[in-house]
Amino acid sequence: MATTDDDRRPKYQRIADSLREAIQSGEYGPGDRLPGENELMATHGVARMTARQALSVLKDEGVAEARKGAGVFVRSFRPLRRRGIQRLAQEQWGSGRSIWSADIENRELVVDQVAVSEEAAQEHIRQVLDLADEETVCVRRRRFVLDGKPVLLATSYLPTSMVAGSAITQADTGPGGTYARLAELGYKPVHFREEIRSRMPSKEEAAQLSISAGTPVILICRTAFADEGRPVEINEMTLDAASYVLEYDFDA
Repeated sequence: MATTDDDRRPKYQRIADSLREAIQSGEYGPGDRLPGENELMATHGVARMTARQALSVLKDEGVAEARKGAGVFVRSFRPLRRRGIQRLAQEQWGSGRSIWSADIENRELVVDQVAVSEEAAQEHIRQVLDLADEETVCVRRRRFVLDGKPVLLATSYLPTSMVAGSAITQADTGPGGTYARLAELGYKPVHFREEIRSRMPSKEEAAQLSISAGTPVILICRTAFADEGRPVEINEMTLDAASYVLEYDFDA
């Protein structure tokens, strides 16, 4: 009998694939407990390590999550659809709405960590913002939690000379957020550029986002520009890759 590609896959991968198919078919729904190591060992005739590896595959993919002392469950968190173009439209922040309102619908979003400080600019920040060596930046660090799940770490850099004394230097920037305040200061963003890449998280990032070490993160660096191409903000974001769908909808 000919050997198929499926037969050559490691046993743990075949088990993970069958569990994933069962989830996709609805056999196991959000929040349902998956078969444990003992059940998988008995059903598939494999060693405990093989069963454990199969479950780890699903956890690393963000399909399942472990609950201490209870087992492994189908992840119930619904991925966030990040509408990359609509969220930055002036009609969002210009009317006092958060740019997140284009993404979250009626879901609960909380910024549970905010730190604002004045710091010396790192070299790459200084170059992009076109700052003199002695100029400092206002740094805003936040963690965003959606439906009780940390999904995003964001750090914004703005020239201190531009935002000093404004609400941007406060924890709560007010309706419309940073971009609305920049507009009031005479530096209305008129153009944005986002660069996207991905990598594995650091231990600190994995802890802050409550993700397993095997789940990658998406890195988005956004630069906001005012009139005449003047850069006014850099926002470096770290996203839990399993929590997002990145959507870009535009005309040809």
